[in-house]
Amino acid sequence: MSDGLGFHFRQVYERLKLEFYHEVFCAGHERDAALSAVEAFSLEVIDQLGKPTIGEFAEFLNISRSNATYKVANLIRLGYLRKERSGPDRRESYLVLTDKYYANAALMDDYVAALVERIRARFTPQETAEFSRMLSIIAGELMPLDANDGK
Repeated sequence: MSDGLGFHFRQVYERLKLEFYHEVFCAGHERDAALSAVEAFSLEVIDQLGKPTIGEFAEFLNISRSNATYKVANLIRLGYLRKERSGPDRRESYLVLTDKYYANAALMDDYVAALVERIRARFTPQETAEFSRMLSIIAGELMPLDANDGK
């Protein structure tokens, strides 16, 4: 990493994380519905898993099903999450994020939109297109969910 790529990539990642933390903990949340760090991270995981079951959520985080159930119950109580019964047999419940979650997530989207505008203003359209192409490859091919994939 003598070219600084790893260092600069880490800087970008850390700044995005910091902005996320700021939005989650400081951006006008009601005091009685403020999220803990674990709850915020749990919501992010559920968002990325895309309507998981409690079992899938627990498995991904490598926690017990009872621990996952407790976390989910708190998020439902706070209004960030709801359960949705599956098809005709209705034996399985999926975790679904609510509008309250998406309203808070939109704050981060605003930050990303501002960052993208700064990128467009600073770089040529060709550089921006190449950067977008590279990010697409990174997200789609080089960052598998299972860290052991693709090595």
